[in-house]
Amino acid sequence: MRWYQPGVPAEPAIPDVAVPRLLDDAAARHPRRPALIFHGGRIRYRELREAVDRFAAGLHRLGVQPGDRVSLVLPNCPQLVIAFFGVLRRGAIAVPHNPLSTAEELRHQLADCAPRAAVVLDRSLPAVRAARDAAPLEHLIVTSIGDALPPAARAALRLPLPAARRRRAALVAEVPAGPDVVPFAELQRPADRRVRQFRLDPSRHLAVIAYTGGTEARPKGAMLTHRNLVANACQQHAWDVEVTDGGEVTLAVLPLFHTFGMISCLVAPVLKAGSVVLLPRFDGERVVRALRRHRPTVFPGVPTLYDQLLDSPRFRPSDLDPVRILLSGGSPLTAATLGRLDALGHAGRLIQAYGQTEASPALTANPLGGGARNDTVGLPLPLTDAVIVDHGDPTRPLPPGEPGELVVRGPQVFAGYWNQPLATARVLSKGWLRTGDIAVMSPDGWITLLERRQDMIKVSGFSVFPGEVEQVLRRHPAVFDCAVVGLPDERRGERVVAYVVEHPAYPFSAEELRRHCARYLSHYKVPAEFRPRQDLPRNVLGKVVRRQLRDAAATR
Repeated sequence: MRWYQPGVPAEPAIPDVAVPRLLDDAAARHPRRPALIFHGGRIRYRELREAVDRFAAGLHRLGVQPGDRVSLVLPNCPQLVIAFFGVLRRGAIAVPHNPLSTAEELRHQLADCAPRAAVVLDRSLPAVRAARDAAPLEHLIVTSIGDALPPAARAALRLPLPAARRRRAALVAEVPAGPDVVPFAELQRPADRRVRQFRLDPSRHLAVIAYTGGTEARPKGAMLTHRNLVANACQQHAWDVEVTDGGEVTLAVLPLFHTFGMISCLVAPVLKAGSVVLLPRFDGERVVRALRRHRPTVFPGVPTLYDQLLDSPRFRPSDLDPVRILLSGGSPLTAATLGRLDALGHAGRLIQAYGQTEASPALTANPLGGGARNDTVGLPLPLTDAVIVDHGDPTRPLPPGEPGELVVRGPQVFAGYWNQPLATARVLSKGWLRTGDIAVMSPDGWITLLERRQDMIKVSGFSVFPGEVEQVLRRHPAVFDCAVVGLPDERRGERVVAYVVEHPAYPFSAEELRRHCARYLSHYKVPAEFRPRQDLPRNVLGKVVRRQLRDAAATR
């Protein structure tokens, strides 16, 4: 079914262009508008386009060909943006990686995508070098955070003072020389002529291979075309009916190497010639300074990020006054986070969205000002079809109100998994994507996410959704955080186990928690065990990785 909220264009125009064309058009319309803001420095749209052209020409000199993969192992910084658009300008495929990944984590991804070159932060170079035995890497293009600082700040780093040495040590790492090491600045030499976009079919040619978040045993490379990324950016702006061309400022705290950050903090802002304030990592004090100094109008984030900001000692409710949209995704908003934002008067600016790496990533969202409807993940985005099916028989649609697997179709749905045709066939059929998520749809089209299918627990044949049990547990004052998983049980198939991080002001009592759950849940949903934890394993977006809890339990 396809649903549209009044006031949202039903069919946004999706240009049939490569992603770098969005940058070209923005530079033509607003050449002097700041595109990137980083550590006080600004790069205007015309300057950014020229830097991208030079980088693409540099890749050509290195022998990178259209269709080659280029790994990007960088935090949020101008070099990541320049490399991302430069790789796509050359017709190559960008493969973003977490710069904090270990050599073992990188080894699988590099072996899988076989990149010809990698653009690497100096601090990530040892891990990349240790993992390169798995991939035919010919060139390591190395840069540092210090390279992106304004000239005065770079000069200050070279001062022979203890404070300058400490700051330099925090921002710059020594890079061992080698025939394969290429300074990023080498690819910023002036080109003989402007590099034209390699001619490609946006619907067929890949722009990005994005590795899934690792909630499964091994991340898979989702193949995203140029049209996938452009379509999702257009869908986001069609949903935001108040967006202005050349008038938005986006605070990019989310990592750009993740598809949520890539679209919401980069591709979508460039589509409308917006300014992007880049922060390499989340730091409460730095975020507060950015809010006050740059007055962003769009602030994409995840629930844990918003909670950390509200907990920051320097935060004031007025810091969020300029923000039109708080775009939340990555994991479900808790009632506590919604309540905190509502108490500050900011809940009306909140949009809860839902998506997957395989969908570039956004699929559904609440309309702006949705208020209480943010307990759902909203309605399908324009041009997106969604249906709930029997997870045992995906050919059988289910009526409204009955839980089942969410299946979706739209121009943002990926082309499949890199090098994994069987995995692709399991989730993709005739353009329809099996999300693996259990959801329920109301008669008027609102979707409520219940659980990932792989996390659903079967107790004596009954289905237990961990999220439902966790919601009940969080009502108890002893529970600071929690995660519920299913563990093998000889008699019942699986048993429900709750991992609980206790509140520091309230002692942990398993029996008390059991009585609390029994008041609100059917007997088969009540956890059989309550295991204390100091913290919970989370991925880069703050989502609990239940697989790690199950794996740890299996080794006990």
